[in-house]
Amino acid sequence: MTRLVFVRHCEAEGNTKGVLQGCTDCDISGNSAVQLDLVSLRLRNESFAALYSSPLKRAFKTAQAINRYHNLPIQVEPRLAEINVGVWEGRSWKEIEQEDSPLVKIWNETPGRFHVKGGESMREVYDRVWSAATEIAASNRGKTVCVVSHGCAIRNLLCHAMGWPVDRIGEIDWCDNTAVSVVDFDNAGKARVVKMNDASHLPQEYSVYRRDGADHLDIKAVAP
Repeated sequence: MTRLVFVRHCEAEGNTKGVLQGCTDCDISGNSAVQLDLVSLRLRNESFAALYSSPLKRAFKTAQAINRYHNLPIQVEPRLAEINVGVWEGRSWKEIEQEDSPLVKIWNETPGRFHVKGGESMREVYDRVWSAATEIAASNRGKTVCVVSHGCAIRNLLCHAMGWPVDRIGEIDWCDNTAVSVVDFDNAGKARVVKMNDASHLPQEYSVYRRDGADHLDIKAVAP
């Protein structure tokens, strides 16, 4: 059995400011320092044989924090990067909602159909993240590996690991910053989701989603 432990990056500028980051290389901000301390402590006793990261700064810095207790080379995998949202990149949710409400509706209600001008389709993200995950699993057979990525990318990964088509991605909840998901692969490459979007290491005040007492996620809370 091969285990991949997926971690979403810590809070970054887009999460703090309500801006859609996508593949824009935003730096970390807000609660990131505390979140990184907490997730690194949570994962300190895991027997990681390898550590992979998206090339984007917010993910790589999260991988560096996890690596405090593991001293592994961080292997950068471009296919772990966040969705490219084309003309939406770097824009505020308020502006997007005002100017492109039909596509915002698709993003919220039928995200498997999402494809913005100049960006990737959700199907493309679903395929590329899965190809990265299966190759990482095949290269580390019988081991436990940490993989740091992004909200939308991990959502696609979990949808695929559940055996669901991309059309069902809306049934996968968004994960908090530094949330942990675990997927096991058997020797035939079949996936099983063991843990999904667990941010129990974060007190409410350090959670982007829960610190204001919200009991649901609105569009501003689910920026990749």
